[in-house]
Amino acid sequence: MKGDYQDLVDEISALLGAPATLENRDFRLIAFGAHDSDDDLAMDPVRTRSILTRQSTADVRSWFEGFGIARATGPVRIPAAPEAGVFRGRICLPVRYRGIVQGYVWLLDQEPGLPGPGPAALDAAMEVAQRIGVLLAEEARAGADLSREFLAVLTAGRGWQQDMAVAALRVALGAGGDGLHAAVCVTPWPGEAPASVPGAAAVCVVPRRVGSGPGSAGPGTGTGTGAGPGPDTAGEPALAVLLRLRSTDALTPALAAVARLLPRAAEATGTDGKGAGGKAAGGGAGAAAVTAATAAARGVTAGVADPVRGLAELPAAWEQAVAAARAAAAQPRLGPVAQWSAIGPYRMLASLAADPVDDPAARTLLTPANRELARTAEVFLDCAGQAGRAAAALGIHRQTLYYRLGRVEQLTGLDLDEGEDRLLLHMALKAARLT
Repeated sequence: MKGDYQDLVDEISALLGAPATLENRDFRLIAFGAHDSDDDLAMDPVRTRSILTRQSTADVRSWFEGFGIARATGPVRIPAAPEAGVFRGRICLPVRYRGIVQGYVWLLDQEPGLPGPGPAALDAAMEVAQRIGVLLAEEARAGADLSREFLAVLTAGRGWQQDMAVAALRVALGAGGDGLHAAVCVTPWPGEAPASVPGAAAVCVVPRRVGSGPGSAGPGTGTGTGAGPGPDTAGEPALAVLLRLRSTDALTPALAAVARLLPRAAEATGTDGKGAGGKAAGGGAGAAAVTAATAAARGVTAGVADPVRGLAELPAAWEQAVAAARAAAAQPRLGPVAQWSAIGPYRMLASLAADPVDDPAARTLLTPANRELARTAEVFLDCAGQAGRAAAALGIHRQTLYYRLGRVEQLTGLDLDEGEDRLLLHMALKAARLT
């Protein structure tokens, strides 16, 4: 489908003699033509941002919609507005299907005084835009059906309800239903599911609460052992993606598509204090795009399950994806996109630590007042009780380490020379990151 869009965009570019971009009705970039101009004005801040981040900000969207593009049935000329980061005028071709706008094709207009595309060329371009509208409508309709069936598989109870949901999804997927798939969890995810995700067979939003038990839709924030409490994601929904794979080796490149989802979620949450999308047109060329790393810093992470062959395995795969997303939020070194196979002890702890840790031995240690002692104990246990390694990792003298460990034993009543006491404390510290 992506190739079809690109071919049609290139056809419009050839008809009108200008590079074109195609966005859906939510201003998400779908395809764009090549730029062969040395003119800096051909890539103004708004156009650059759209291509690099594959989306436009809420303010940019509002500004363009102010010219009536959502109601127009023919080309709309929009003048330049340097103060908004739009250095060149635009020609917008509304992409419609049966009267409903599906997206927009954008072209840079000629500078004032120079002849632009004539009526015949614009009419021909609109005919191509209508063909794009058919494709977008068909994709949206198919995606909606798959979203419903995919969500049913992930949320159905065990037994005959789940069997029926799996059967319905298999019918919806057709011949690809028996292929290799991997489940992905991105959380938190505000708003609706994206119209399309590269390599995805189905996408849906799972409205589950965080930490409500196995299968909860996203990560906790950690309370005692991390660098500090992160954004509160309790009650946030998660985005579920069903990746279609040719082989198990194909999972690695698919992760790049997953990473590109994180900035979308981070920007939509408005956690940078500017609201959804931040300051739009006024941001100019210097406006920094949200990266996967900064998205993770804002509390947005993703988990990827092991590939499965057979749709009946999807509920278990979704649990793996949720656990990996929670682990990525709990332990930054695992993220921002964590694979279930690589999260180590969190594979078990994610299913056990649905509620805040309240073991009597660890209760006092996990209070904010003892954050540094908790971190010291965790690093010591991560280093298999080797004092030299732990002191080096913490950047402290070995005697300081011994003093802190003595305080840990006093607060917990545990003996760190005993294996079972070490195991209990280690599990409590790791589980606290998840809740």
